[in-house]
Amino acid sequence: MENASKALIIAGAILISILIITLAILVFGQAKGAMDGNAMSSFEIEQFNQRFTQFEGTRVRGATVNSMLSTILANNISADDDSRKISVSGAITMNATDNGLPTTKANTGAIYKVECKFSDTGANRGLVKEIAVTKVP
Repeated sequence: MENASKALIIAGAILISILIITLAILVFGQAKGAMDGNAMSSFEIEQFNQRFTQFEGTRVRGATVNSMLSTILANNISADDDSRKISVSGAITMNATDNGLPTTKANTGAIYKVECKFSDTGANRGLVKEIAVTKVP
């Protein structure tokens, strides 16, 4: 009888040790996620990028480029982190005015090439970081 009670005490101690180790691993995993900052999951990165890659192409009309500029501007205004802001380079440069509209608009009758460039460093690797717009002759 005495051996059985010691065995139960040892088994209980082992179960409590396993529980403590499991909790420590969970807490460490959550702390590591918090230390990574605003890291996004691959699904979140895909959803974020889809809003901008839909405009990508070699023969994009100016009206579509203007729609893209509005989408980028809305993203940049609502971005809580500078790593999620998108810049525009090439034939169109975009700066927000006081009323929130882009100062430069694309010529609606022109054709443009739109190319997304992705971040290759940092916690948000794979995010669209820049969109290059060039006018097609």
